Amino acid sequence: MGRVGFVPAATLELRNVSKRYPGAAEAAIEDLSLEVPAGEICVLVGPSGCGKTTAMRLVNRMIEPTGGDILLDGRSILDREPAQLRREIGYAIQQIGLFPHQTVGENIATVPKLLGWDRARIAARVEELLELIGLDPAEMRDRYPAQLSGGQRQRVGVARALAADPPLMLMDEPFGAIDPINRERLQNEFLRLQGEIGKTIVFVTHDIDEAIKMGDRVAVLQKGGHLAQFATPADLLMAPASPFVEDFVGADRALKRLALQRVRDIDLWRAPIVRVGQPVAEARALIEDSDLPYPLLVDEDGRPLGWLRDAALAGDTVAAEPRSRATPVLDMDDVLRDALSDLLAHETQYGPVVDAQGGVTGVLSVEVISHALAAGSPATVPSPAELAE
Repeated sequence: MGRVGFVPAATLELRNVSKRYPGAAEAAIEDLSLEVPAGEICVLVGPSGCGKTTAMRLVNRMIEPTGGDILLDGRSILDREPAQLRREIGYAIQQIGLFPHQTVGENIATVPKLLGWDRARIAARVEELLELIGLDPAEMRDRYPAQLSGGQRQRVGVARALAADPPLMLMDEPFGAIDPINRERLQNEFLRLQGEIGKTIVFVTHDIDEAIKMGDRVAVLQKGGHLAQFATPADLLMAPASPFVEDFVGADRALKRLALQRVRDIDLWRAPIVRVGQPVAEARALIEDSDLPYPLLVDEDGRPLGWLRDAALAGDTVAAEPRSRATPVLDMDDVLRDALSDLLAHETQYGPVVDAQGGVTGVLSVEVISHALAAGSPATVPSPAELAE
């Protein structure tokens, strides 16, 4: 059975790559050089017509370069047969491109069949990948694409790209056709997935916010296929290399920095966590020893139920007297920018943060995020006690 991540990720290097079409006034790609370390996501971003999709398609020779060279793990792709090369590079696109007459399982099995895998190995791989992308194999394997939601079809497209465990994946606007809510969810799921599989990925998007969120490195292209800047998202936001890059990144660079940090990167505030029936004396002691004066009611498993009103502490034991629901509930892996958006949408200053089991681990506040913006790095955010000084 093929195991996800068994084939090591590959380095990718573009050396002075150019692409000129006959009769065109200027090159589609001009002298493009960059190097993607193994296991990293490189995002190609830029305005329409800048050559980002052309650059990606040069990597698997869907388009042939007219100059320069492209090396995969130090070996030129020009020394490879194009058809064989493409079978060893995963490819996921915006339109997904699933075969409508084939089941989900058959779609995922496309490349392994071409590579001559036996039926047992293919079946095991299909099941493994469906579980990895969060779809129940027994329920989804024999469905057809028309029976899936857009988000489910996109996940299957990613699974198909991963089927032969390629050392490199190419992704062309993979989430561009998905509605904003499901797009954010798929982005987060893909980043979680990348944490497990560690592939080298070239990811094309026109959305600078998506580029900053998804990329370990970002290549900003401008018209004519010129590389304006190749940098980490943090360097791109902190030090744009030119007026073009500064304008493309946008005036809200400080807010975009929040997309580089996750909730887990901040020292969360401690809330007084109480349960129904707990002695009020204990609850009041917890309030005195916490960063917030508002008791947070949780269930037996530590999951948040709501913020309590004063009347809940009027008797001998804590009563179920919620002031408001404990929303939004935030996740440790949430991007800070998304977390701030959730807090503002719910018109609240505080949001409980939960772990993978749903238990409360702390509270994120708008005040903490504002200090993260001012400081430039959440790592330097002061504690509530320091803020009070």
